[in-house]
Amino acid sequence: MRDVLSAVIGKTVRQAARLRGGGSALPGLVVEKLDPGFLSRVLGRLPYGVIAVSGTNGKTTTTKMIVEMLQARGLRVFTNKTGSNFSRGVVAAAIQECSLRGRLDADIAVLELDEAHAMYFIDRVKPRFTLLLNVLRDQLDRFGEIDTTAKLLQRIADATVEGLVVNREDRLVAAIGERTRERAGSASPAGRPEVREFGLSAALLSTFPSDDDFHATPLAEAAADDAPERPDADVTLVGLGDHEAVFRIEGEDHRTALKLEGLYNTFNAAAALATVRMALDAGPLPGRPARFRTADTDEALVAALAEVRPAFGRGEQLLLDGRPLELVLVKNPAGFRLGLASFDASGVDVMIAINDQYADGRDMSWLWDVDFGSLADEGVDTVAGTRAWDMALRLEHDDVPVGQVEEDLGRALASFRQRTLGEGEGEGARPRRIYCTYTAMLELRRALAELTDVEDIW
Repeated sequence: MRDVLSAVIGKTVRQAARLRGGGSALPGLVVEKLDPGFLSRVLGRLPYGVIAVSGTNGKTTTTKMIVEMLQARGLRVFTNKTGSNFSRGVVAAAIQECSLRGRLDADIAVLELDEAHAMYFIDRVKPRFTLLLNVLRDQLDRFGEIDTTAKLLQRIADATVEGLVVNREDRLVAAIGERTRERAGSASPAGRPEVREFGLSAALLSTFPSDDDFHATPLAEAAADDAPERPDADVTLVGLGDHEAVFRIEGEDHRTALKLEGLYNTFNAAAALATVRMALDAGPLPGRPARFRTADTDEALVAALAEVRPAFGRGEQLLLDGRPLELVLVKNPAGFRLGLASFDASGVDVMIAINDQYADGRDMSWLWDVDFGSLADEGVDTVAGTRAWDMALRLEHDDVPVGQVEEDLGRALASFRQRTLGEGEGEGARPRRIYCTYTAMLELRRALAELTDVEDIW
């Protein structure tokens, strides 16, 4: 009866919130207050348990990759599609998807979790598997230094029951994996999860900077460049091309085309592959029915990965005025640096939108750790958002010309569109690209939805 009552209340609140234009997480907030055990009961019935995905960068797209690969193998997957990665957002997603009896039509849950708000989640639900992506300086006003973020991820790893996947190339995340292995080797009666890694070949290390790389000395960088090839991880990214990648799995190379945009998403694809392999290897929980297909080969998983498209704002491509428009989310130095490296700046009209709302982080000093020199030749047509003038000043120091500064995002988008209309349509037309922080991206997508087809938030 508790499940029925909570489901009915949650769905009623959701309908009322939609009619009033309210937030999607409100039903979760209400049900959390009335029935703190709702999420634990609903997710506890899933045959394959829960996969948690956390870290600073890449959670949304990596979660989408894991979901779609599992679906391709025949599993029904519950996930927080809106990217609302606080505990109440997960509860709200469960309310939306569950029946009036409080049951999810799913075999497994794959959930993106905010590093800090995951603490509320793991108090209620213990993930069966966890993927930890990276630790980068992000939202300094919330997390402070990166060691704080690492401690939060350690707590998620400690709560994980069966399997942990870690980024071998991130010093702090790799250390979490090592500590988990050491505890697994102890005589602890509770046991510890199996640890697997995803990683890079030595030749690709310099392409994907960690937070440490922003503070490395020339001597340390030279030593890193001379580093010998290391043993392969469970999944190792060994080759990059134009919308193409090569993944090494158990000594065999798998080359595949990718619909994903951006270098960072290619590395996150290795993380997704390692996580799906672990979940499928484990199978359902004892006494639960198996649903995935028997031919779960690595080739089949890579083929499913090749069909995944970017999540909203993560290299998302729209069509506006008959020409392409890309939205690229940026939220910390490494992410912005990789975003700039992932897309050719020549022949593109660029807008940068920087907000400093809570979801973006209030402290924008990290912009000074990004090299914007690649934009100098073409310049930036429009700088927008609540921190537009800070961004314009930063570009000036890198000798990047700026066409206009407009704090209001609606007016900025309209002006950017008008100033860059040019001539021609279709594939030969000059494309547009907008680099934007999280809340700026959401506001721009709402405005763009009135002008062109914009996919519903994944």
